[in-house]
Amino acid sequence: MMLNTGMNSHPISIALGDFNGDREVDIAVANHGTKHVDMMLGNGQGKFAIQTSYEIGFDTPPLVMASGDFNNDARSEIAVAYDARDHVDIFVAYNHGSFENQKRYSVGSYPISVSIGDVNNDTRLDIVVANLASNDVSILLGYGNGSFETETRYSVGSYPTSVSIGDVNNDTRLDIVVANLNSNDVSVLVGYGNGSFENQKRYSVGSSPRSVSFGDINNDTRLDIVAANRDSNDVSILLGYENGSFENQT
Repeated sequence: MMLNTGMNSHPISIALGDFNGDREVDIAVANHGTKHVDMMLGNGQGKFAIQTSYEIGFDTPPLVMASGDFNNDARSEIAVAYDARDHVDIFVAYNHGSFENQKRYSVGSYPISVSIGDVNNDTRLDIVVANLASNDVSILLGYGNGSFETETRYSVGSYPTSVSIGDVNNDTRLDIVVANLNSNDVSVLVGYGNGSFENQKRYSVGSSPRSVSFGDINNDTRLDIVAANRDSNDVSILLGYENGSFENQT
């Protein structure tokens, strides 16, 4: 199966969610070339019956997109960051899979990666953004109605390119890990469970890490870090200790 996004659309980011409230998985595609989101509404049988496009920016191409139910209405919304802009936009979904006008929130310089999770344990989804040019992450705490608090920022390494959220120390509070392209390391920010975080701890990885993810790869119930290193042509694995620290890379 192939779903066409159109000539010169240059799709760059996708998000999965239930955008029309029918309990079926839909696909949202951010197209860098045409500055549109393609909304592909699923029928639950592996087919997508409707494909509609929505303008999501002015003259700025989208760069990265993530989804979550930001207002607890059983429909997924999308968060979009744009190429060389210093904000993210939130689009709230209607029943038929279209969106309200965006709400805009300032973040750091050149947001390049977005992750969604409840970082303050209030059952409302929050947004974490990695800002490439300002070397930090922005935390936007959600009110549960589709709107968010003003950002709080935390320093990380040089040129953060990827951010993931997970509980690295088994305290039921979400923590943040960031891949830093120019400093050849990852930053770990342990969460207090109230939306604030400890200062970063950094761990060396390969050359120019471009993507980072969590997972328990050695079955000890502790999350480990995996980073993809663009320029050294390898993958770094950092095994986690229960206190939120990590072994040296293997």
